[in-house]
Amino acid sequence: MYALNFYSPIVSDQLRSRRKTATIRLGDKSSKYKKGMVVQILVGQRYGPREKIFDAVIDKVEVKRLMELSPREIEHDNPEIRRPEDMASSLGQLYNRDVTEEDIVTLIRFSEILAR
Repeated sequence: MYALNFYSPIVSDQLRSRRKTATIRLGDKSSKYKKGMVVQILVGQRYGPREKIFDAVIDKVEVKRLMELSPREIEHDNPEIRRPEDMASSLGQLYNRDVTEEDIVTLIRFSEILAR
């Protein structure tokens, strides 16, 4: 099974409250994640134990420049951010490098799979 791993405690809260329904990853991840793929949504420190939040299905995978993301697409990743320049700053902190609006990113939209 594949996973989408998240490391930030803030993201953890957004996932648990179901306010986060997408992730924006730096670079082209379209060969790794495909529409219809089932993934586990995990939270925890890199190289440490992880907690499974829920299973999800990937609804959409789009590769584009950061500046081409709409405010709505950005908001699905982080409800506190709507502008590409703010997203660039957030990604820069996460990846520990300079990120500009010209950088290629992958938008991965996902939906929780509910158990019956």
